[in-house]
Amino acid sequence: MFKVLQSNVACRNDRGEEVDWLVKYILYKLPKLKGDGLSYLYMDESTNGWRMSQEKINSPRGSVANTLTPLFDYYKKKTEGFGFMLYNDQPPKGLKPAPASYGHSKGVVMLNKTSGVWLSHSTPQFPSYQSERFWPSSGASNAQTFLCVTYAYSEFKNIGVHLKYIHAFPFDSAFPPYFHEELKCVAQKSCYPKAEPWSKITELTSLKGHRFKSFAKYSRFRDGTFLFHTHGDLYVKSWGSMRKPLPSNCSKIIPHYVYNIKGVNPHRRGPFSDTVDHSKWCVTAGNNFTCVADMNREVSQMGRGGGAVCTDDPIVGAAFFTAVEKHQPCDVTQLPDENGEL
Repeated sequence: MFKVLQSNVACRNDRGEEVDWLVKYILYKLPKLKGDGLSYLYMDESTNGWRMSQEKINSPRGSVANTLTPLFDYYKKKTEGFGFMLYNDQPPKGLKPAPASYGHSKGVVMLNKTSGVWLSHSTPQFPSYQSERFWPSSGASNAQTFLCVTYAYSEFKNIGVHLKYIHAFPFDSAFPPYFHEELKCVAQKSCYPKAEPWSKITELTSLKGHRFKSFAKYSRFRDGTFLFHTHGDLYVKSWGSMRKPLPSNCSKIIPHYVYNIKGVNPHRRGPFSDTVDHSKWCVTAGNNFTCVADMNREVSQMGRGGGAVCTDDPIVGAAFFTAVEKHQPCDVTQLPDENGEL
């Protein structure tokens, strides 16, 4: 068994080591088709794209468990100088459900006064409430994505502002009184935008200097698609079992086309459809911009908060773009012209 060092709160790989690749990793948990629904693809600098992890997503030796070790330590000994917030619009069973006024978002924030982790993901009921058995029993069926980035303590002020805009629903948290007010306010469920602007775009810099861009919108922005109209033609992966999905959009009145991904085959591990893939991500056709997101392209989510964290890393872009198996073409008979008329 590998020993996890406790010097920093950081994203860690399956060996318990801090991730070298500009301190981030991405996981793509595969759906329960032929297997047990616990296998996952892993990507950091050393992999040059996806590789199949030898661990399971619920393993105490896997990258997720290793990353969450400071949280488990806090449960046992209330570690001094450590703070955390777990947010999920679908919190673990037995807890109070999130009102619809909160954002469609899921994530983990952990930090000390040196560094911290923001782990954004798409998994309902994750992580389990105050338990080292962190993986929910409901988590096996569908595919899910995880983006982990390590940031310096100072950057969590901006992350707190992002969480304010998306109106995250925290189901467990604890922060020392001297930590960022922006985080504490969100944790107390008392922070959300009270006036315009209703959206926020922020540059975030990882601990080792890589820049990310975070997009966040409050429910009053009333445009669930604004994230996907920014950086060229996009292929967007949303949950395939929505009531009123937005169709692919090739309208002349938007700057870029948006295509819904209907099937994926990451790392050629076998194709699966969007109906068993709960992940939320998008990638440009040029592989130069990739986002791991909170929201679906769906009518009701135009009126909910949510966001995305994006990177211009070409390795990440290629890994996601080559995963696209098929997409929904545009219905040209239903496209409005420049005047908005059909």
